[in-house]
Amino acid sequence: MAKGKLPSGNVAGKFHDSIHGKALQGAAQGSAPTCTNCHGAHSILAKREAVQAGYDEAILLDISGFVAEASGENVFMVNKKDIVRTPPLSSPILAGITRRTVLRLLKDMGHPVEEVTFTRDALYISNEVFFTGTAAEITPVREVDDRRIGTGAPGPVVKKVQDMYFRVVRGQEPRYAEWLTYV
Repeated sequence: MAKGKLPSGNVAGKFHDSIHGKALQGAAQGSAPTCTNCHGAHSILAKREAVQAGYDEAILLDISGFVAEASGENVFMVNKKDIVRTPPLSSPILAGITRRTVLRLLKDMGHPVEEVTFTRDALYISNEVFFTGTAAEITPVREVDDRRIGTGAPGPVVKKVQDMYFRVVRGQEPRYAEWLTYV
């Protein structure tokens, strides 16, 4: 598991500017329906380990050492060539709705995106790292394993996709109106 500090997204209506994460080896177990309970237990234990070590979140690595996901979020990174990368669905990750939404938004904005495996070292040298999830929405990561990511502040790509995401969920982007259910 990797641990990290991350700039947070909008959680329960409150914007957090960053969080700190920790990578943990071999913690990701996959998301097969028959393994839902064991996957949840690994995530809970990884998050507990990261928090006890002084981090905000755990970044789980698969058994081969590739980045999989955070304890309750999908992981994205922006490399030095400004390409957004996230682990493919063939990795032991949850096929998150927010992940799928962010991939679509990035592609619609013309931003290059790749679903590929990568190591924690790629996170260390990336320009930006961020998490996506139902509760996390889009949360920038400030540090991973005590290594500052980029400038240590939310970068231009995460700011751009965060802004678009919030416009979509607030009903301010008519082209995505079919994604919304008003109650």
